[in-house]
Amino acid sequence: MLKKILIANRGEIACRVIKTAKRLGLKTVAVYSDADKNSLHVQQADEAYHIGAAPSKDSYLVSSKIIEVAKRSGADCIHPGYGFLSENCEFSRLCKENDIAFVGPPESAIEAMGSKSRSKEIMAEANVPLVPGYYGHNQDESFLFEEANKMGYPILLKAAFGGGGKGMRIVNSEDEFMAMLASAKREAISGFGNDQMLLERYVTKPRHVEVQVFADNHGNCVYLGDRDCSLQRRHQKVIEEAPAPQLSDKLRKEMGEAAVRCAQAINYQGAGTVEFLLCGDEFFFMEMNTRLQVEHPVTEMVTGVDLVEWQIRVASNETLALTQDDITLTGHSLEARIYAEDPSADFMPCSGVIKLLATPQNSKHIRIDTGVNTGSEISSFYDPMIAKLIVWDETRDLAIKRLQSALEEFHLAGFHCNVAFLHNLASHDGFVKTQPDTHFIDENQDELVKVDNADLEICNILASLVYLDSIKNQNCASPWNKQQGFRLNQDNNIKIPFTELSNISAVCNGASYSLTLDGQTITADIFINDTHINANIDGIKYTADYVLDQNQIELMYLATTHRYQLKDKHYVSDVENDDASLAAPLNGTVVKHLLELGSKVEKGDAIVVIEAMKMEYTLTAPYDGTLTSFCFDEGELVSHGDLLAIVDQEGA
Repeated sequence: MLKKILIANRGEIACRVIKTAKRLGLKTVAVYSDADKNSLHVQQADEAYHIGAAPSKDSYLVSSKIIEVAKRSGADCIHPGYGFLSENCEFSRLCKENDIAFVGPPESAIEAMGSKSRSKEIMAEANVPLVPGYYGHNQDESFLFEEANKMGYPILLKAAFGGGGKGMRIVNSEDEFMAMLASAKREAISGFGNDQMLLERYVTKPRHVEVQVFADNHGNCVYLGDRDCSLQRRHQKVIEEAPAPQLSDKLRKEMGEAAVRCAQAINYQGAGTVEFLLCGDEFFFMEMNTRLQVEHPVTEMVTGVDLVEWQIRVASNETLALTQDDITLTGHSLEARIYAEDPSADFMPCSGVIKLLATPQNSKHIRIDTGVNTGSEISSFYDPMIAKLIVWDETRDLAIKRLQSALEEFHLAGFHCNVAFLHNLASHDGFVKTQPDTHFIDENQDELVKVDNADLEICNILASLVYLDSIKNQNCASPWNKQQGFRLNQDNNIKIPFTELSNISAVCNGASYSLTLDGQTITADIFINDTHINANIDGIKYTADYVLDQNQIELMYLATTHRYQLKDKHYVSDVENDDASLAAPLNGTVVKHLLELGSKVEKGDAIVVIEAMKMEYTLTAPYDGTLTSFCFDEGELVSHGDLLAIVDQEGA
């Protein structure tokens, strides 16, 4: 068994690996950037070493720095997690050259599957069905344009060395092709250091089903069931489940055996995932991910196997603990990815400090994998995933109900998150009663971001009660300021000063409150601590979490989070910003000016591109006019709300 492991990653996956490594008796070594010096994975590891500035290209993507730390710390193995260097064959080679075990597949396997074009060639030789497309090495833009036109639209542009939806674009017509190609290439270079692209016919209405494989160094290879990952936004998964529902035993076996053939074709070792597009009873090879997947916990929950332990044991040259006949699937598991993002704003990533993180208790039915806690900062430099909420139960129906309930207990304050969206998704009949395809979220997005009016009304009342409790001891030296209202023949009517609500007032009656809302009166008794409120409202008990600061109350009730701005003497109501479409929607970096100064533009024309949280965002002209200025140079950092360019309005 190896003795000391360095985790060349951050956040949730670093904490996940540390947990198993410690259970196995290994000493653990963390690495961290400037942005992560106080992170949870740094606190949990036995040792931690600084490796550079916040941008991943200056820290987590620098192979030489990771190897240097491994030598300094005496680590005899490195676990790459997922993303960053996990599928970098050069990094795998460097580990071998320095006599450090790489907890992953050999360099040759990473290289074979790291190029999506090369992997397609290998699968074609192995007689695995492929989606029609161009997987060659000719990257001339005009040649790719001609190939796309031959294929017919829509087509899918994919970074040959990419993953996670980055460097991927759907092109619907030839007019879009060149701009989409340039954008995908920039994103691929930023995320993976390689901008080689491939083209595929865009398959409509598929399911995304993947198979977990595992191989040792002694010729043994097994598959550990499958996962359905069809629920995606921006080509990134948000809810995964195992096993994939509505698969016949015959189809499940065929896909599992095909995945094993894929692994054997490249002499694979360790944990890998073979991804397929499923159309009816036909499946097509997409790619093989030569690493541990984000969604691996659902496989662990239904097989009882700790995949990280298997990775460490295989890296220690042990044989697999189970044969194919030994592997059984029990029950059903789902994973929901909690992201710092605003689903109502097209899933715009968010950053900031976590003011409150309250989660369900871990049990045999519920597992929380996270790398943050209350007080942690979500940086604009990295992926915005906060946690993975994993549930298990005996059947899919029971597991879905458990997921719905667990999401209602997952409360996060400090910025927008997708908990309410996930709850709507997990409760949608299209998911509960059928098996959706990869377009389900896009086709139902408006419905999935709706707020339940009844829940919102309860939030309004609970937030009002939080406010009332917060002022009950203010200025009590004077009887004129007491809530009970020292008045002659008159109650002290308190107006709730929320900027977006003008219809709530309250009267304090000793230990209880009478609230008037839209002409209706309710009575409430409350018990409050620092972040939690219990309220009895007209005889019904309600509980919620909250965060109160000087200007805002953030109220989390069930899966709903709502923010209430408090008016003060400086309050001015929001007005529409005419230049809002050219203001930075989040912290990031300017990567491209798309037009020359002095250009005539029309409303909606693309002006400037920024990159944030490993994704690109294009900002457009707010009206017809002339582009007169760029406010930041390419490569400069910008903050949320910064104006990036100025367009003089035509006729103004």
